[in-house]
Amino acid sequence: MQRARAVRLTEEMKRVVDEQRLAFVATVCPDGTPNLSPKGTIAVWDDSHLIFADICSPGTIANLKERPVLEINVVDPVARKGYRFKGTATVHGEGPLFEQMLAFYRQRGTRSPIQHIVLITVEQASPLLSPAYDQGETEQQIASRWLARWKRLYRERYGPVVPLER
Repeated sequence: MQRARAVRLTEEMKRVVDEQRLAFVATVCPDGTPNLSPKGTIAVWDDSHLIFADICSPGTIANLKERPVLEINVVDPVARKGYRFKGTATVHGEGPLFEQMLAFYRQRGTRSPIQHIVLITVEQASPLLSPAYDQGETEQQIASRWLARWKRLYRERYGPVVPLER
């Protein structure tokens, strides 16, 4: 089966990925069931590729080595919108490209041991939007409501917000 061509990521897509850094990656298990795994290292590699680091992802990596197709969802939880990326993955554990990508993560501040880095050729990209947008709400209205909710949940769980020392 011939794979689709890579698509070009828009500046907005790149911004959301760079800001959020958390993605949910869906792969296919040997028995055909889905595997969904959060990845806190999602990043834009270039105009058509995303990457994520394998810090502790044995199931995801095993699945991708057998079936290199995946879907990645990156969503801004406050604005309630983001993107769905579908594509083909290549798992890298050594070599010049792995070293380049590893250097990228080290410069970004990732200190965890990295076993592999997954390079994703993005073949489809589409927006994910809350139904609230279809009902006429603006991004600012949605973000204000969800930010208030997150603040309330934080206070209930942890107490008052403590300023970070600089």
